[in-house]
Amino acid sequence: MATLYLSLGTNLGDRRSNLETALTLIGQRIGIIESVSDIVETEPWGYDSPNSFLNLAAKIKTGLKPLDVLKTTKKIEKSLGRSSKTGTNGYQDRIIDIDILLYDELVMESPELTIPHRLMHKRRFVLEPLAEIAPELEHPVLHTTIRQLLNEIQ
Repeated sequence: MATLYLSLGTNLGDRRSNLETALTLIGQRIGIIESVSDIVETEPWGYDSPNSFLNLAAKIKTGLKPLDVLKTTKKIEKSLGRSSKTGTNGYQDRIIDIDILLYDELVMESPELTIPHRLMHKRRFVLEPLAEIAPELEHPVLHTTIRQLLNEIQ
């Protein structure tokens, strides 16, 4: 079983319910949820919107391979009403967004998936919840703990 870290975010509809439903589906389709951070409310990143986000991080034990996790998270997003990952101008409001942050110590880059997530170290809305559940976890490329990465952007 691999250890997987996901970031979840939502800024449309019943945001808490969106996160709860996504976590339920993750538990059913991806693996055993070992821990979940508190929910943090954040402003949109990379675009302007009046709708703030609710974000959390989750640690999961999974038997799925990384690309299978990606396919499954996309299916979960679609089942909750997500139509596309980004709009024509980049980021946009969304019912749910599930990003793969880390998968064991794996480092991979493919057209479909990059692990670790290529922007996670720049995003407070990812690092803050992740630091809550895995502060001493080391980024496999930057060789810095999640807590240190969070402190660098504060």
